[in-house]
Amino acid sequence: MRASSTDLPATIEISLSVNGRRHRLSVRPWDTLLDVLRDTLDLTGTKKGCDQGQCGACTVLVDGARINSCLALAVMKDGAEVTTVEGLAKDGELHPIQRAFITHDAFQCGYCTPGQICSAVALIAEGHAGTREEIREMMSGNLCRCGAYANIIDAIEQVMGEQAKGGARGASRPDERTAR
Repeated sequence: MRASSTDLPATIEISLSVNGRRHRLSVRPWDTLLDVLRDTLDLTGTKKGCDQGQCGACTVLVDGARINSCLALAVMKDGAEVTTVEGLAKDGELHPIQRAFITHDAFQCGYCTPGQICSAVALIAEGHAGTREEIREMMSGNLCRCGAYANIIDAIEQVMGEQAKGGARGASRPDERTAR
């Protein structure tokens, strides 16, 4: 027996912790995490690029792992911890990767920057990249139409170097729950 559209609930109640703040939300079953972040919670740092998971502009951290929020249904993330670019700074201090992006001019138009930054934070936490080539490969899901790739890699290398010396905040690796 096939369910009709009238059998589906118009909205579903979910709970998300976004940037450290718990939200009870009523979402439609087809709402993406991206749309909930931008349209419901007014967190517009996360960008809608291709809306097909191919550009990375919508990258956010969910339970410490980077995801394309345009591909994730909000209802599937019920109970999750979500960090957007707006949630990376702490007590008015930019995250080390945000500071490094500024230092290395790792952006031009800025549209891809929030997704690049969130992806870079996760890449460093994952601890798998050790060379420029590995960084380039592991950041390949985040496109920059302006071509600021060399500067983005420079910024990531700077923070990785600082963390290796114990000098940058956020050096901890994700635990096994959140590791890919």
